[in-house]
This record gives sequence, structure tokens and C-alpha cells, in this order.
Amino acid sequence: MKLGYFLRFFYSLFFPGLIVCGILCVFLVIALWGIRLLLQRKKWSMSTSKNGKKQTVIAFFHPYCNAGGGGERVLWCALRTLQKKYPEAFYVVYTGDVNVSGQQILEGAFRRFNIRLIHPVQFVFLRKRHLVEESCYPHFTLLGQSLGSIFLGWEALMQCVPDLYIDSMGYAFTLPLFKYLGGCQVGSYVHYPTISTDMLSVVKNQNARFNNAAFITRNPFLSKVKLIYYYLFASVYGLVGSCSDVVMVNSSWTLNHILSLWKVGNCTNIVYPPCDVQTFLDIPLHEKKMIPGHLFISIGQFRPEKNHPLQIRAFAKLLSKKVAESPSSLKLVLIGGCRNKDDELRVNQLRGLCEDLKVQENVEFKINIPFDELKKYLSEATVGLHTMWNEHFGIGVVECMAAGTIILAHNSGGPKLDIVVPHEGEVTGFLAESEEDYAETMAHILSLSTEKRLQIRKNARASVSRFSDQEFEVSFLSSVEKLFQ
Repeated sequence: MKLGYFLRFFYSLFFPGLIVCGILCVFLVIALWGIRLLLQRKKWSMSTSKNGKKQTVIAFFHPYCNAGGGGERVLWCALRTLQKKYPEAFYVVYTGDVNVSGQQILEGAFRRFNIRLIHPVQFVFLRKRHLVEESCYPHFTLLGQSLGSIFLGWEALMQCVPDLYIDSMGYAFTLPLFKYLGGCQVGSYVHYPTISTDMLSVVKNQNARFNNAAFITRNPFLSKVKLIYYYLFASVYGLVGSCSDVVMVNSSWTLNHILSLWKVGNCTNIVYPPCDVQTFLDIPLHEKKMIPGHLFISIGQFRPEKNHPLQIRAFAKLLSKKVAESPSSLKLVLIGGCRNKDDELRVNQLRGLCEDLKVQENVEFKINIPFDELKKYLSEATVGLHTMWNEHFGIGVVECMAAGTIILAHNSGGPKLDIVVPHEGEVTGFLAESEEDYAETMAHILSLSTEKRLQIRKNARASVSRFSDQEFEVSFLSSVEKLFQ
């Protein structure tokens, strides 16, 4: 009797709620289906050219297309490659760079990368890019930025519904939006996974990094909470990433993580980023102009993960060592792009670090410089520095090697697995990890004879042809071909 009463009570309490939930789910499905139909009609109008013929609309999602980093070089080379193969298609770039015109963006691409598109491209300007800024999310940054990218993707989709959608900046949470609501074929070029197993291990082992604050590493409870959060996020990240019809990754390191997280090995390929190898190979080695003393350069956007402070501290330690050259004859030039005010603040902090270490007279900063000036610095430098832990690839590393600059990179990620590797058994560069390692290796490079340094430069140059624009075009077209079928 009591059991029957309990069942009747349970039924009367929960069954109406289940009915309401069921009705809401039905309405939600109907609404989403209606949105999809609306977007399909919009796609048809977008795909029809002025002469009435259907054009394939190819869109790239790259909110920071005017940033001037390695990821942007991939974007412009990918566009140029597709325009050569499919000149009749209509090309779109979703960007959040609302303070510049489309023409200024294209001029910037030519000035920084020496790349000029052969056909027009339509820019769709997005007003909600602030939703993916890390400064908006002091806590749960990965989740906040990923959810923000969905709203930014929705803004993009409502303005233009393409036939082919390629996320070229790593916003995987936009993929299901374009695939299932937009009805698009979707592809991804992954420079760096939003979360990686290395990040999980950093939190698990309670190691302090730029993305793992010291107060969390000191607290076992907070570390466990963050680890659970990371595991849950990694599961969702893998789910949305698996929506991609074609996945391209930029290195062996990235490949390993994406295969582990997305589990789409049947449609995943390594497509090395296009490096302007030939332009730098034009610098004659035997006539390499040296400024008095030795010049050390660093190429990379001023982002926290690039770890510019390590470069400055290691360089300061080198100056304090008793090397053959006087400290005044050694100079470090940090070359990179600033995307926003956070990056500009970071540069000011680096300047302050130089003053604290009393090396400000030996360190220069070159922000958003044109391509010709970059090439000039590379032609004069003795050593190229790279200090990012688990750099996904490292276009700047390749450019240094092609220009005949001896590279000293971090012993991890793409530089370790793909770039600074022996060529025909010969040394192509050097790897280091700690501040002391970098200082000692820099001193070692300076101690080498001119002939020995020249041989290392030749080895490095001979090894980088696999990263040329031409190799990228072949690999990229082979990968995206599936999207056109």
C-alpha cells in the first residue's frame, strides 16, 4: 500500500515535469530546424553570383587576421593556394579587426609576409571579438573563451553562410555551429590545441606555468578542482573537434595531441606551415654582413607563452659571463607583433625587466616591423633565440635557419621533433631549457670558429626546404580536397 502511494506521488510530481521538458525539447528541435532552413536559404543567395551561376563560398574564421604572426601567414598562404586552384570560388574572411579596412589588412599581409592574393576576398567584420579575449575571463579562461567563440561564430554565420568553412585559428567550438546549423563542410587548421595532455600533466604535477598560477599549485584541493575542470573541458573539446570533416595540424607534437583528444585519425594530416624559405635563402652566406660584435634576435608575438623574460634573463647571464667579446659588442633584438593593449603592456613589462637587470643598453624592441626590416635583422644576426615551452611549430625558428642564423630553441614541441633535428647526421642548431642552459649555449656558439658556425648554417639551410611555400601548397590542397567532393 505504501509503495503504491509512493509511486502515485512520484507520478503526480514528476510526470507533468517530464511532459513539459519533452514539449520544450520538441520546440527546441523545431526552432533549430527552422534556423537551419533559414540559413540554407541564406547560403543559396550567398552562393549565387551576379550572372546567376552558383559559386562555392569558402570562408576562413580568423578573428585576428591582421595580427602579423605565423598563424596569419598560414591564412594568407592558404587563401592564395585555394585561389590558384579554384579561381571561380567566392572567398570570405571572418575578422574582428574592425579598426582597419579590408584593403589595409591586405596591404599589411604584403608588407609583413610578402604575400599578395591573386583574387578579391570579402571581409566580414565581427563586432563581438572581445568575447574571445582572455582578459574578459580572469577565471575559467579556457571555458569562457570557448563559449565566447560560439557567440562570435554565430555573429559570423548570420552575416555569411558559406559552403566550406575553415577554422584557421583554433576555435573548435565553432565547428558544430557551422556544420549542423549552417550545413557547411567544415575543416580545421590546428596550430595549437586549446587544451593538451601536457597542460593536464602540469596541473596534475602541481607545476607553476603561465597558465597555472602559483596559488593553485600550492593548494592540493584547488589543483584537484582544476584538474577535474581540465578533464571535463578536454572531453567537450574532443567532442566538438571531432565534428571536423578535415583536420590539418602543423607539427608532430600537435598531431599527437589532436589524435588523442579528437580521435579523428582517418581525416587528420600534418601540413607544415608555409615558411618563406626561398626569400631568406637568397641571403648569401659567404657575404653575410656582420655588425660589430654579435647580434641575437628573437622572432615571435609578444604573448605570455613565448616566454620573452627567459630570453632577457639568459642574455643578462651571458653578459655577466667572461666571454671573449666585450658585453658592449653583444645586442639582443626582440622582434614581434602586438595584437592588443595586453601585448603592449607585456612589452612595457619586458622593458622594465631589462632595466632591473641593467641590460637596457643591450636590448632593443622592434614592434610590428615590415618584412624588409625583418629580413635585414636576420641577415645580420649570429644567433636566433626561441624560448617557448612546447611551441607547436615555430615559423620564426625556420626563418632563422633559412636566413643563415644559428638557432637556439627550446628543447620541446615542434623545434625538438620537427625542425632542429640533424640533417644527414649533421648539426643544424641547438636546444636548451633553463636560463643557465641558454646562457651556456650562447657562450658556446660564440666560442665556435667562423668556419664551424658557417658549416652549421649550411646544414640548417639544407634542412628547411620541407617547410617551403611550395610544399605547403601541395599538402594543403591534398588535405582540403575532401571538402570539395
